[in-house]
Amino acid sequence: MIELDVQVSGGRTLHVYDTAPEDGERVPIMWQHGTPNLGSPPEPLFAAADRLGLRWVSFDRPGYGGSDVAPGRTIASIADDAAAVADALGIGRFAVAGYSGGGSCALGCAAVLGDRVRAVLSLAAIAPYGADGLDWFAGMIPSGVAALGTAAAGREVRAALEASGFAYDCEFTQADLAVFEGPWGWLGKVSEPALAAGPYGQIDDDVSCTHDWGCDPADISAPVLLMHGTDDRVIPAAHGSWLAARCPAAELRLIPGDSHFTIVTRAEEGLEWLRRRL
Repeated sequence: MIELDVQVSGGRTLHVYDTAPEDGERVPIMWQHGTPNLGSPPEPLFAAADRLGLRWVSFDRPGYGGSDVAPGRTIASIADDAAAVADALGIGRFAVAGYSGGGSCALGCAAVLGDRVRAVLSLAAIAPYGADGLDWFAGMIPSGVAALGTAAAGREVRAALEASGFAYDCEFTQADLAVFEGPWGWLGKVSEPALAAGPYGQIDDDVSCTHDWGCDPADISAPVLLMHGTDDRVIPAAHGSWLAARCPAAELRLIPGDSHFTIVTRAEEGLEWLRRRL
């Protein structure tokens, strides 16, 4: 895997990852990482990507890892960053895939970039804050209500919560812990160092999810697969259902019994769907 730094708008630097094959024949897929993670593409899916002829491209969102902080960033501005990364790598059209907060960013890429995005795989995505007809916090764990509730009040309020010593409790189940003992223990590899540059990657993710996205999922023209676990309490499944109803070309797969973390074990199935659409 190649790692490099790319200059984008405002003189910022994004740290970029690329599994560029020597033959140059693979279909590019832009990975949008979860919150809080680094942007390194998902190692548990490398074998599937090889089998399906896919090339992973990704970047640390602003404030994470090697990417500069961008106060005020939005879901739409992340789409602009994705386009800048693709331009720097000489990539025209591409697919997008994302998990958790990155699942929403993947949808934002498709909404903003139009025909440049060929298809979208979104795992456990969060819906826009205040979405009509959605009880946004219903079924969410207390830590999520605290983090996102303060983020909705503004970046300074969310930062004050972080500075208070707030510790997010994911309320892991035994099934979650079992997942981390297998290949998807990789999630720990990208989450533990994600905040090494400071807390603002996670803070700005939360703020961008709870403020105006700057784009509308209804504008997505590409085919979309939304996958969500029915037992997800970090981002409840009602968010996935709302997004599926909003996106014109979306298919929703609600996975009985899956949580926010066990849903990743379905990602290979999602990649196969994505490859068929390409």
